Amino acid sequence: MPIWVDADACPVPIREILCRAATRWHVQTTFIANHVIKLPPSAHINARQVMQGFDVADNEIMDQLSAGDLVITQDIPLAAEAIEKGADVFNPRGQAFTRENIRQRLAMRNFMEEMRNAGQVTGGPAPFSQTDRKEFADKLDRWLQRNLKPGNNASTT
Repeated sequence: MPIWVDADACPVPIREILCRAATRWHVQTTFIANHVIKLPPSAHINARQVMQGFDVADNEIMDQLSAGDLVITQDIPLAAEAIEKGADVFNPRGQAFTRENIRQRLAMRNFMEEMRNAGQVTGGPAPFSQTDRKEFADKLDRWLQRNLKPGNNASTT
């Protein structure tokens, strides 16, 4: 069960958490972006650079994704596609995208985009915080514990 990361907008602290988890749990983790991303050397961590363009990284993730994999993304349409394919999905703040909430999240995203286009909304999300970092790390740890066999866990040292 690999982890796929939509790395173009993934905060550096989240990248670091994912790299530590990939090495500790021996889980294949691939960061896909349209720019170079510096990652520590590990047999469990890969970076894949794709061409610039609309949804190129998203399409690469969807081409590689299998049911049961984990996707880390802030991109709600990508999350919706990944859920349809049977993946688990959550964002860098540790919030899960699920079959139960994805339609509402898509509707809110579309509404906010319309408001921004009309000049009604100019702010973005709140700054990334220590709490967000902890929420993500906790969510990732729970997913790894639930989905990986104990024999694959290298964290006993």
